Amino acid sequence: VEPLSGSLGAEIYGVDLSQTLDNQTFSEIRQAFDENIVIFFRDQNITPEQHLAFGARFGAFDVHPFAAGLPEHPEVLPIVREADDTARGFGNGWHSDVTFYERPPLGSVLYAIESPSRGGDTMFANMCQAYDALSDGLKQTLDGLTAIHSAGDTYGAKNNATLRRGHSANKSMNIRYGDDAEAEVEHPVIRTIPETGRKALFVNRTYTKHFKGWTRAESRPLLEYLWNHAIQPEFTCRFRWRKGSIAFWDNRCTLHSAIADYNGQRREMHRVTIIGERPY
Repeated sequence: VEPLSGSLGAEIYGVDLSQTLDNQTFSEIRQAFDENIVIFFRDQNITPEQHLAFGARFGAFDVHPFAAGLPEHPEVLPIVREADDTARGFGNGWHSDVTFYERPPLGSVLYAIESPSRGGDTMFANMCQAYDALSDGLKQTLDGLTAIHSAGDTYGAKNNATLRRGHSANKSMNIRYGDDAEAEVEHPVIRTIPETGRKALFVNRTYTKHFKGWTRAESRPLLEYLWNHAIQPEFTCRFRWRKGSIAFWDNRCTLHSAIADYNGQRREMHRVTIIGERPY
């Protein structure tokens, strides 16, 4: 296990994820995951069935409500950007995955099928360190706050900008838009990670809309501060993909952003997402 940065992330060597892991190996991987909150593997060659077998060691799978999975394995989400696609890449912009769920994911295992020769890196940010770095006064304020999360601005049928971008530009993925995306869910702004007891900031620009009992206009300045605070360079790491690379991040205490800087090149990833607990 070799750390990738001073904040988070580690590359794990000497493991073949196409094979069934013995309990000792799995225990060491789980420990590395808990300590580093995102772990990476290189030079893997796995089928969708093997991908699912690894993920199943950590929990049950989610099926994305707005992006279609593989026909034979709906739990496996293909994330594709064709060389001639002009839409923003799926996962572009700092976010945590599907926090509009009552039980947001524990994490996602992302596998590179085809990677551009350069570009297409993914950045990750440590939300435990982001929380730790806040002042005592702001921690006290945030510890009592609840935030409202929704997918309405991203997948809602009423979002004309999303519809235009999705239907006219995104040719690479089967994305659905609907009124059900407008549903809202409440989560604490500061959550606790069960395995480590650490506190983490739990807001993201994509799905966090406002604080409970506050208007969007009132919430925006503080949310903007928190979003910008969390992605300071000292809280981040950057992973360069190659074919066969795998990233597995703790969605409860990280943000991530896929960098869409590879126009004219094709990129294909497969993702399985593991259901987590209700934040507390």
